[in-house]
Amino acid sequence: MTAPATKATKSPLGYDGLLTCALGVADLDRAIAWYEGVLGFSLLYRVEGMTWCELATETPGVTIGLGQSETVAQGGAALSLGVKDIEAARALLETKGVVFDGPTMDIAGMVKLAMFNDPDGNSFMLCQRLEG
Repeated sequence: MTAPATKATKSPLGYDGLLTCALGVADLDRAIAWYEGVLGFSLLYRVEGMTWCELATETPGVTIGLGQSETVAQGGAALSLGVKDIEAARALLETKGVVFDGPTMDIAGMVKLAMFNDPDGNSFMLCQRLEG
């Protein structure tokens, strides 16, 4: 199965094609270390006065923004990370201490999914699209 074709449309807002997924964290230093060391993202910049940073992902135009806050809201949107081999990606994350929310789900012929959280409770999901 291939990804569904999408028709490119222009946003009336003047969307520039960039996407920053902003997440609240309790400790910016700890979060940066986790996102770099566990997910392999790289720090683009950090603004000390705002306790904010952005990290690059492997997807052009998509960054993860982290903002430190005394109260971190858990829940909300789950970020889905597309991977080529979910078993290998999951095994790698598990060696780094990531605990998954149950076994990898296999939706026959469509997708495999595995859910986990960052240290602040933000939801993530590994997603492998299947052919056939």
